[in-house]
Amino acid sequence: MSEAGRVPSPAAPPEVAAAAPDDRKGKEPEREKLPPIVSAGAGATAGLDRGSKGQISTFSSFISTVNQKKEAAENRSSPTHLVFPNIKNVRDLPPICLDVRQKQRISTEASSSEMKAPVLPEPVLPNQPKTIKDFQEDTEKAKSSGDWKAVHDFYLTTFDSFPELNAAFKKDATTSFNTIEDSGINAKFVNAVYDALLNTPQDIQKTVLKGIINSLLREWKGPRTKDDLRAYFILLQNPQFNNTSTYVIYAHLLRQIATLVEADHHFLVHWFKKLSQKRFKQLVERLLQFISLRLFPAKPEEFPPITKCSWWIPSASKVLSLLNTANSLVHPPLIPYTDFYNSTLDHIDLMEEYHTWQSFGNSHRFSFCQYPFVISIAAKKIIIQRDSEQQMISIARQSLVDKVSRRQRPDMNMLFLNMKVRRTHLVSDSLDELTRKRADLKKKLKVTFVGEAGLDMGGLTKEWFLLLIRQIFHPDYGMFTYHKDSHCHWFSSFKCDNYSEFRLVGILMGLAVYNSITLDIRFPPCCYKKLLSPPIIPSDQNTPVGICSVTTDDLCQIMPELAHGLSELLSYEGNVEEDFYSTFQVFQEEFGIIKSYNLKPGGDKIPVTNQNRKEYVQLYVDFLLNKSIYKQFAAFYYGFHSVCASNALMLLRPEEVEILVCGSPELDMHALQRSTQYDGYAKTDLTIRYFWDVVLGFPLDLQKKLLHFTTGSDRVPVGGMADLNFKISKNETSTNWLPVAHTCFNQLCLPPYKSKKDLKQKLIIGISNSEGFGLE
Repeated sequence: MSEAGRVPSPAAPPEVAAAAPDDRKGKEPEREKLPPIVSAGAGATAGLDRGSKGQISTFSSFISTVNQKKEAAENRSSPTHLVFPNIKNVRDLPPICLDVRQKQRISTEASSSEMKAPVLPEPVLPNQPKTIKDFQEDTEKAKSSGDWKAVHDFYLTTFDSFPELNAAFKKDATTSFNTIEDSGINAKFVNAVYDALLNTPQDIQKTVLKGIINSLLREWKGPRTKDDLRAYFILLQNPQFNNTSTYVIYAHLLRQIATLVEADHHFLVHWFKKLSQKRFKQLVERLLQFISLRLFPAKPEEFPPITKCSWWIPSASKVLSLLNTANSLVHPPLIPYTDFYNSTLDHIDLMEEYHTWQSFGNSHRFSFCQYPFVISIAAKKIIIQRDSEQQMISIARQSLVDKVSRRQRPDMNMLFLNMKVRRTHLVSDSLDELTRKRADLKKKLKVTFVGEAGLDMGGLTKEWFLLLIRQIFHPDYGMFTYHKDSHCHWFSSFKCDNYSEFRLVGILMGLAVYNSITLDIRFPPCCYKKLLSPPIIPSDQNTPVGICSVTTDDLCQIMPELAHGLSELLSYEGNVEEDFYSTFQVFQEEFGIIKSYNLKPGGDKIPVTNQNRKEYVQLYVDFLLNKSIYKQFAAFYYGFHSVCASNALMLLRPEEVEILVCGSPELDMHALQRSTQYDGYAKTDLTIRYFWDVVLGFPLDLQKKLLHFTTGSDRVPVGGMADLNFKISKNETSTNWLPVAHTCFNQLCLPPYKSKKDLKQKLIIGISNSEGFGLE
């Protein structure tokens, strides 16, 4: 598998991992170094095996229930609700033989389009002459006449076995379809059959489930054929599995898919990505619901005891990981990565999951941390905060013990990272303090401005961050370049003797995450991808850090015009060498001097041609985003990780790190209204009613300006608007005055304006011209 189990894409989600044989049982797992996150096959498989032993009983009671048909009138009265009594007595299906798994694991992204797995001869399929038109005509006739025999016979035959499924839905029964590019399945026919299924009488729906049971009960003696994979692919889309009464069957289907060899998973992943957005989303939602209801069942008696089906959740999580990887291979993704979040997990003991993962990694103990894409950013923030708090307490306790052991008087200040800085020397003093107190970075932060009385209850800390960030990112300071087209900052490539100030910025970002402060920083997404490359500081100091795979898409987020020009070069139909007359060289201006850099050895003598232009563009982008700023970014990387050195970072996507640092761009002003506190006003006062009428009617850009005016950032903390602790105070001044903001306390001071028009006019003037004032 690739490092940290990630596929090479801008989103960089966790990779699919093969379910490996659980040959580690009885051995103490290595604890010195955590394995990659989602080499979770071993953990998932072990979870499956764990639940399958010592619980084999007859399946006859369940099948006999499915076989019983009710009277026709009763069957048609509730076509979508299936009842399976005694579901707790269902035995497990026989586990798939693990000895057929390939010993050599093949990573998904490295596999060729023609997977070199054993290609077994496809069996001769039964004859299935039905077409989608025939099926739809039979269904319409059945609805009008009430005679469902033809439809019943179709479902009975089609779902009787894997070969019958292939006979019905394969586009061409005579073609093998052994490539990842084409599953060979008639998707429209599958959709039509499933869309009609829930509106058929119950005896037909039970017939389908009985056929699925019979197929899953087969003893498998060897590797799967591609027809078997097609059958799994088709069955997984069955909408009947939305119903909790089918969950026992669904769970066994998921386990068989989860324990396939990785070569088979590779095919499924590439077939999944060809699904429509609607069908793909349905699969994800069905699996998330399955996990949620197994964790918190509405009717516990509806499922077998958790001790007898401990493999349910690992199986579903593994299949979800296949869908997550498929989603990451499509650009743009079929669904947002947030659609994989399972908010139910916010209500479980996340730290127990985290500690299980830390202790056992991806071995024989299942943890949701093996599949971090299902953990919401809010839940990850809780894990990071708790982990940070534990580290803070540990560091503070050690300081106290050291003090007592030396018979020195304990001082409460030793429990904090105390920063004493002068406003006139803010950057240099901050750098000196952080350098001297490097051992205290994981303590709670407290800031004091020299010569000013004041107790830091959070306001001074936030002001320190605001002032320091504003000064460091000012264009005149020269550390970062602001790109107007993309509205973001990027690292200056100017060479210097000391990169300690870049380390300071990294420490600031780390302290912000550590102390739950939202920063008003505008880095492109590429920055956070580099920040997680790798997510844990390597033990070998010679290992490069902050280097990641970059494309013109990444460059477009910083320098859109240049990225567009390079894309035009790639698509140019003329003679590149003669028309562009370029070489493998880059020219940059540094302090008024033009300097040239070769993109490869002897690059100044290598012309860019139609044949090598892709290499030129890739080297150009890599130079701009990696090599030319390596020392700057490496200092920044080490600064950030000196504070946030935690295995919890391995759970995060680059986009999630950005949200932790800068907050979310999604604004919900109604949520802000509900959570706002008042001082001198009541929420029913006329001025307050005017205020919310005006603000809720603002366009998004003005709402962002209001948030920036009052909090110092136009983004929202991970916990939502409620975490802002927004307050509106009454300003007993003339109504001719503009509103005033105390950004350090997220407080808006509002004069008692007499009319909505006057309030709107003054508020717009205040929030639109706040640069240079309003910071208290």
